[in-house]
Amino acid sequence: MTPEDQERLLEALLFLSPGPVPLAALRDRLPDPEAAIAALERRREGRGVVLVRVAGGVALRTAPDLAPHLAREAVEVRRLSRAGVETLAVVAYHGPVTRAEIEEIRGVGLSRGTLDQLLEMGWIKPGRRRATPGRPATYVCTDAFLDHFGLASLQDLPSLAELRAAGFLAGPEGR
Repeated sequence: MTPEDQERLLEALLFLSPGPVPLAALRDRLPDPEAAIAALERRREGRGVVLVRVAGGVALRTAPDLAPHLAREAVEVRRLSRAGVETLAVVAYHGPVTRAEIEEIRGVGLSRGTLDQLLEMGWIKPGRRRATPGRPATYVCTDAFLDHFGLASLQDLPSLAELRAAGFLAGPEGR
């Protein structure tokens, strides 16, 4: 592996890692991790994203001098409950869908907090009201949902057959 290839692989590993990559892990993947680290440090110097040595490893981080300009861009990691994941799937596969339809498909009542969380995350939004008695609101997925999951459109969602083949769903014979 050439020094340039090592540097590229290091950069890719750091980009994909949710935290610092331990030096021991880099020694397992790269013939000369210290040389690759030094080269990437030099190349990233003065850039918006820099290489830092932290917690016994290395990581890509925002340049410290840019922190005041990025304070509002901080990402808050939030986990969805099972109800949230199920509700999001119903909206994605069946949308536009009303609250009552979500409850019917899931087979359980839907807490207001579940929809609120998905709305707050920007993954769903209110759609058109149905032209039925009571004019219930519908919910649809947003472009932020597509972007987060790497989809060009909702037609790119996996089919039931694909989900079963991947082991995410039980087959038709039961659970």
